[in-house]
Amino acid sequence: MSRLFRENLGQLRNQPGLAVPDDSIFQLPEKVLQFGTGAFLRGLADYFIDKANRQGVFNGRIVVVKSTDEGDLKAFERQDNLYTICLRGSQNGVVEEENIISSAISRVLSAKTQWSLVLDLAKNPAISIVISNTTEIGIQLVQDDIYQWPPVSFPGKLLAFLYARYVAFGGNPEYGVVIIPTELITDNGKKLESIVLELAHRNGLEAAFIDWLENHNSFCNSLVDRIVPGRPDEHVSKQLAAELGYQDDLLIMAEHYHLWAIEGDASIRKKLPFHKVDEGLVIEPDIELYRELKLRLLNGAHTLGSGLAHLCGFKTVDEAMDNILFATYLANLMESEIAPAIPYPVAEARALQFCRSVLERFHNPHLRHKWLNISQNYSAKMLSRVMPVFMKYEKTRDTFPEHIIFGFAAYIFYMKPVRKDGDNYYGFANGSYYLIQDQKASYFHQKWQIAKLEDMVTAILKDQSIWQKDLSKSEVIRKNIVSHLESLKQLGALDTLKLFLEKTEYA
Repeated sequence: MSRLFRENLGQLRNQPGLAVPDDSIFQLPEKVLQFGTGAFLRGLADYFIDKANRQGVFNGRIVVVKSTDEGDLKAFERQDNLYTICLRGSQNGVVEEENIISSAISRVLSAKTQWSLVLDLAKNPAISIVISNTTEIGIQLVQDDIYQWPPVSFPGKLLAFLYARYVAFGGNPEYGVVIIPTELITDNGKKLESIVLELAHRNGLEAAFIDWLENHNSFCNSLVDRIVPGRPDEHVSKQLAAELGYQDDLLIMAEHYHLWAIEGDASIRKKLPFHKVDEGLVIEPDIELYRELKLRLLNGAHTLGSGLAHLCGFKTVDEAMDNILFATYLANLMESEIAPAIPYPVAEARALQFCRSVLERFHNPHLRHKWLNISQNYSAKMLSRVMPVFMKYEKTRDTFPEHIIFGFAAYIFYMKPVRKDGDNYYGFANGSYYLIQDQKASYFHQKWQIAKLEDMVTAILKDQSIWQKDLSKSEVIRKNIVSHLESLKQLGALDTLKLFLEKTEYA
């Protein structure tokens, strides 16, 4: 079977159900610099740009910078940076399928070995947009030297690029860029801007550059929402290859639902013309409502359910949602505890409507979204996604959120390392080990050495770096978590979940 690459596109143009790029797209100039090669950016941001190019609206391609050592660039090189987006799922109960060969990416560069080429892009006057997705831990202030090849952090790399651009164009205001981080953190654009400015001061860059940086570049907060689990498993990959008639090592699956909300005014709308081709790309002065609905009801539910689902033996989201116990738990969690406690003014009807749409998306059998992937950086996600909801619920209600507390217990149990291999810690469930991909893995390894369960729980609940406050002061929370942990240990996760639901009014 042939592989996807530019020369065989002509053979695919008449294939039904497959959108193939026109040859003219390959002549378009590079206009976007993107940090991150992951499936998510390719399935959302790059999807919008590809769609706009097909309609002759944006007319620009993307240069992608690969910042990590994981994976390699050879797949992109072999396929002339082409890849297939397979959209699967249903909207309002209607099943829809769509296959798109994306030509949005022109080149993929390695930050580690091709940093000079990345800096050369700063001299390109057509580059006007920077996009990133470096995960929640990517936008952090670390001591960095922008003259390293390359700088260590993403903000350091971005600053080095911006300084090179400032030098190349003599500080001309016209050559500032629009910077749109898509990392799932609050005020991602403003946080990135503050870190870049701090690094500029620490690196002793001149006042004129800092003035240009602040006044002629736009750091936009943004919110992204599309489930893009990435490359399907081997069985599904073979089915898709047979259906498409070619092999694609970069193929990704994604749901139909898509939203990219960017905070900006009319000037930003003018600089991002690809918003014209899709209602799912929203540019508004305030995107907080979009952010809160998605962050709390989709991401928050994912986070609270991830450890529990894996402990129950479910590998993917759709598999878990086929189980009546887990589906009931998640629906009650979202509708009865998260929706009424979103820390932002939102009409109850709007929140419940979003709940229903999210639950429909979770049931999508085509998206094999793995719980182990969702559980990465578990502790950071608990802090940013879940705790603000817990605090609001506690403040406005006379009771504690039982389902959230149950999720806390599952999180603590999931974070129990039973094996250490170098710097890696492994948990154990359902007959196999799993890697705990979390910055606090070592911390939990130490805490689980405490002999008495009550003392261990108290020690963990005291930690404000996880919970924002000392939760050990609440006897109700402490006793409930101890009880849930004892049950998880003795009965297993599914029976513990069944017991929990029987004890609540939702059984």
